[in-house]
Amino acid sequence: MKKFSYIKINGAGNDFILVDKNKNPAIDFINSEILKLCNRQTGIGADGLIIIENDNSSDFKMFYYNADGSTGSLCGNGARCAIKYAELSNIISTNETQFISNDVLYKGEIISKDVIKFYLQPPTKIKQNFKIKAHNQLITASFIDTGSPHVVINIEDVLSDPGKINSSFKQIEDLPVEIIGKEIRYAPEFQPLGVNVNFVQYLADSVKIRSYEKGVEAETLACGTGSVAAAFISYFNSKKNPPIKLITKSNAELIVNFEVENKSFKNISLTGPVEIEHEGEYSI
Repeated sequence: MKKFSYIKINGAGNDFILVDKNKNPAIDFINSEILKLCNRQTGIGADGLIIIENDNSSDFKMFYYNADGSTGSLCGNGARCAIKYAELSNIISTNETQFISNDVLYKGEIISKDVIKFYLQPPTKIKQNFKIKAHNQLITASFIDTGSPHVVINIEDVLSDPGKINSSFKQIEDLPVEIIGKEIRYAPEFQPLGVNVNFVQYLADSVKIRSYEKGVEAETLACGTGSVAAAFISYFNSKKNPPIKLITKSNAELIVNFEVENKSFKNISLTGPVEIEHEGEYSI
């Protein structure tokens, strides 16, 4: 039996189990154990697992695992949570940090007690306004990789009744995110790795967003890299200028900012709330 200490932490409602290897040096998890830990009925319950380790070249190293035990993608809200934990545990002693995730050096900043900023790499693989077959219709969508692969869809491009051309969704709360999101996540054109799916509603001063995350295989209360993806697609398709405010399923606000220079992007950041839910010990 493995016994370890952990912190339950969330970024804008996107929640994680965080384990510090400094406090649990002998602990390692296999996929089936991560699946059990993240299960909301039989485990601690979370969207994913974060493991923090010492690193010789930066302040710390972050390993992220989805709720199903898969890994390899960047987690924006998870990174913000890791930065907050690094401050609380005195891994960092200033308001700025550098850390490694997926062998990439990232930066972060403590804005205030409950607000954390995370700087991302420029997006790649941008493809705008193509058609996806889902929900018995062809839906206009855009693709962008912000460290994780994302599809972004304007809810007004989805028909509630595929037989009625004027039946577009008007309120994001009415959209069946899990049904359509799951169908697109497993669409043939995105296999074998799959894709995260984000739906947006454009408001005058902000963007509402709901996200279906692969690896969690469900809608989450927020998605950090998905919010960054939605912000960029909003900039491309709807002329939204940074900083762009996104309102998540949890009703928390995430701010995505970036600068445009010679058609390139720099200083890309994701800023929002982080909350410690509880600390505990667990055996598996």
